[in-house]
Amino acid sequence: MKLVYPICCGVDVHKKSLVATIVSTDKEGISTYQQRTFSTINSDIERFHYWLLENNCYHVCMESTGKYWIPIFNVLESDIHVILTHPKYVTAIKGKKTDGVCQVSCRILM
Repeated sequence: MKLVYPICCGVDVHKKSLVATIVSTDKEGISTYQQRTFSTINSDIERFHYWLLENNCYHVCMESTGKYWIPIFNVLESDIHVILTHPKYVTAIKGKKTDGVCQVSCRILM
């Protein structure tokens, strides 16, 4: 698998919360994961946005289920590259599946 972005974020959006995982890969190919949960109220979406910027993460992959992704996309789109994916095509890395991880999409789809 070819690494395209060394720092990217996978987001799983729900009605009342979003779970985000930032994947950072160093020059030796070792990945580290930071996972945080935010609510979907505007102030928390802004906190999510600042968290991404603080971690130099400018590439986000988000599942486009329902309509819950729209406010998050609207906040991020000004300075973060957001990819919306169909849940059917997003898979987790074997053994790393949690509710908020779509790391493979960060590496393959972007």
